[in-house]
Amino acid sequence: MTETTRKIDEVLKTGIKTIGIMTGGGDCPGLNAVIRSVVMMSKKYGVKVKGIPYGYRGMFLGEKCYIDLDVEDVDDIIEKGGTILHSSNKDNLFKYPRRDKNGLMHNEDGSLIYDDFSHQALENVQKAGIDALIIVGGDGTLTSGRDYSRMGMPVVGVPKTIDNDLRSTEVTFGFDTAVTRCCDAITSIRTTGEAHSRVMLVEVMGRNAGHIALHTAIASSADMVLISEIPYDSEQIVKDTRAILERKGSAIIVVSEGVHAPVQGSHKNKIVEGSPDAVRFGGIANVISDYLENELNSERDENGYTINDVIIDVECRATNLGYIQRGGAPTANDRILSTRFGAFAVKVLMENLVPDANGNFGKMVSMQNNSLTAVELEDVINSATMIDNQRRVDSDGELVELARNMGISFGDVR
Repeated sequence: MTETTRKIDEVLKTGIKTIGIMTGGGDCPGLNAVIRSVVMMSKKYGVKVKGIPYGYRGMFLGEKCYIDLDVEDVDDIIEKGGTILHSSNKDNLFKYPRRDKNGLMHNEDGSLIYDDFSHQALENVQKAGIDALIIVGGDGTLTSGRDYSRMGMPVVGVPKTIDNDLRSTEVTFGFDTAVTRCCDAITSIRTTGEAHSRVMLVEVMGRNAGHIALHTAIASSADMVLISEIPYDSEQIVKDTRAILERKGSAIIVVSEGVHAPVQGSHKNKIVEGSPDAVRFGGIANVISDYLENELNSERDENGYTINDVIIDVECRATNLGYIQRGGAPTANDRILSTRFGAFAVKVLMENLVPDANGNFGKMVSMQNNSLTAVELEDVINSATMIDNQRRVDSDGELVELARNMGISFGDVR
């Protein structure tokens, strides 16, 4: 009998008495609703809940920072943004960058020095009497969750990301709130764009997936949307923007943060050394804005007008909505979805704790055809690269076709 099987068998014999819950990765509207739901549902089964603050860092810090959670601790948090357990997106304990007083430590060749603290972290959890983990996070967080399940800890993941790009589930909580925030912002941005006859570019989050941008564009009646799944043509976006200005006098362009720059080498994303998700997007809408303004104003008629006698000079303005998409109170839809996910995660642990053929128990709550099910973490995280684990926009899908039928340009040549 393997060590992993022995650990699972111990839990099966004695039953789950204490569940640990953590929130990892970027913050997301609905996290507190999940925590509340887990605590409330655990009470039904007579199970205790311990909160592990600061994500995986909390596992490493040990029992001294763990929090006993009861109904009175979570009763009024469903409408609150953020997470009462805090979070971290830099603490992969399987590959943790070594540090000293000068910061990150490097080998002679300049590469980072890494340590593996996963066994110590798991020992800390077990010493605290935690029998199973509910891990709320996206692809990076759930990758470590999968690896802890391989070490014998029963794990149920709850899919969390505003980007809605996690494999094996149709929707993640936080996405609805993010799109709603973006649409609200565009309502305000549109009025100032119309007042000044400007091209207003709105940059939204999403990493390499364009779900937020596409849904926002449709819901806000944008004129153009740029997503990485449908590469745009630099000349075409100029042509389409000019046509929009000629027709209606102003334009709204939604830009997903992961699209490429119109001019090679004109934009670089920030790289955070030592982070599991090292690329930090941001600022591409400013680059495209400058490019559009320059190109549109380079073509004038015999009177020196760019568009007409009203729009003599085209003005382009970029707004990066940034963290307002992730902060604040979740929408009602996200509160309900988060509550469903949290309750179902507890149910999976308490009613369906059956190891796989390798003696592991690693599941993720998944929405399929508006019904909840549990899928294998091994199937959710089956690639070493994050982008291969992402669910991206189907460029030939129904929503893209809908957007085109609604007159929204993708800046591509068709």
